Amino acid sequence: MAVLDVNPTRMELIKIKERIALAKKGHKLLKQKRDALILEFFKILKKAQNLRGELGVKMKEGYAAVYLAGTYHPVWELGSVSLNLRKDIDIDIEVKNVMGVKIPYLTTQMESKHFMELPTYSVASTSAKIDQTVEKFDDILKLVIKLAESETAMKKLIVEIEKTKRRVNALEFVLIPQLEETKFMISFRLDEMERDSFVSLKAIKRQLEKKKKEKGNN
Repeated sequence: MAVLDVNPTRMELIKIKERIALAKKGHKLLKQKRDALILEFFKILKKAQNLRGELGVKMKEGYAAVYLAGTYHPVWELGSVSLNLRKDIDIDIEVKNVMGVKIPYLTTQMESKHFMELPTYSVASTSAKIDQTVEKFDDILKLVIKLAESETAMKKLIVEIEKTKRRVNALEFVLIPQLEETKFMISFRLDEMERDSFVSLKAIKRQLEKKKKEKGNN
């Protein structure tokens, strides 16, 4: 691990110790943030999995209803009905704060009016088979919108989790070890300089005592 290019002084040692304390505090906070984001992700993932399972069941029922309706009506008639069943969908973006991270959530609102109340849907010219098919796909559309909301939030969370994980790893495996190595190097050099100074002072003291003795003998 490469050490930082600093002068081995006591002032630099104090600064390095402060940086280590700050880096460790930041590392702890980032880990808490990462854990909170992961917890939020799995909470939404569970919801999305349930929605996917429900959607799978509904889709099978929906396609079975389409097949049954197709035995009573030509394809062009079913296509014409489906094109006339348009509903307004409003999309809003809400922001939720998770450990200081703003996660955007896609919120959609579909027109709540029943398909039979739509002016473009003719009850008189359709059969019960088409009515059942439309009702099933009306439920499917609502589920698809809910699933889209959950998966949009999950995608945003994954980006934030990866970003936070990279920062945690950079602190844990690069910066903090580098600072610790630098602190050790400065401490070692300071101790070495103190030993050299002590040896030099002892040598000077011996020389002074020797000169003093020599003067006393004269």
